[in-house]
Amino acid sequence: MVALSGIADHQRQRTSSIAAVLGNRLGSSALDYAVAHHLLEGAEHAARARDADCLAWYRRTTVRDLTHLSAGPHIVLSPRHVDLLRSEISETAYYLVGPDTSPAPPEALALVRAALASATEHGFGTLLTQHAPVICLLDHRQLDETLHSWTLTRLPGTVFTDYTAHPEVLARDLIHEASHNWLNDALAAHDVRLPADVTFFSPWRGTPRPVYGFLHACWAFSLTVLYVRRTRHSVTGPAVPFLDAHLRQQEDQFASALDSLTEALSYVSADALRDRVSHAVSKAIDSA
Repeated sequence: MVALSGIADHQRQRTSSIAAVLGNRLGSSALDYAVAHHLLEGAEHAARARDADCLAWYRRTTVRDLTHLSAGPHIVLSPRHVDLLRSEISETAYYLVGPDTSPAPPEALALVRAALASATEHGFGTLLTQHAPVICLLDHRQLDETLHSWTLTRLPGTVFTDYTAHPEVLARDLIHEASHNWLNDALAAHDVRLPADVTFFSPWRGTPRPVYGFLHACWAFSLTVLYVRRTRHSVTGPAVPFLDAHLRQQEDQFASALDSLTEALSYVSADALRDRVSHAVSKAIDSA
């Protein structure tokens, strides 16, 4: 559903460049691409700490050495909050795969597998395989609690997310965050430069945001709307009103954002990418 020319080439080229820096033999899959950024970031941390053993681990490790963490084409982790890192340039927490990383518990793997199966059934399997191959489950929450999820541009392919006991809710959040990774890769693959001084009011944040953030919101929420509309008729129990509330909220948000979308998209120089985002938003609105 979300394949776009050039993205896979961009991932392979970036992975090859990182492998050359580290001096190891990374492959060409989406998982290699995501893991490569963990290894590069980890190697930098180890070098700064003058930890020769850790640096050696990051330089020699490949995806083949991490099969104990994998569930098919995905790595699934359940990092502790004490193991999350913060950088000097961002307060956003993140986790790096390392020599002491443990596999996620069986119940977490089962939940992720169910979420991936649901996403795949409704047309989003490739998106998650290509743009969320590393999944970090954080806090288990109830449906009436706020769910936090995020990605970082320097760890493409990795998703950090809270979760509930409901796989469809997890699938929704994985799709949302994977879509951010997809758009970042698509912008890089097509060499699209967006102006930082042009803003549009984002109803999702309740504040003006640069073109980049505004388009990210429109794209990501359009895909969650499409997924939830496809899956909601097969969902039972307390997840039903939760997902219905999500749809109602997004209908209101898109109604407020739609007038700005055409102008915001005019700053996207790649026709194929501009058309892809516009089409997804149109489908989300038309399905309302």
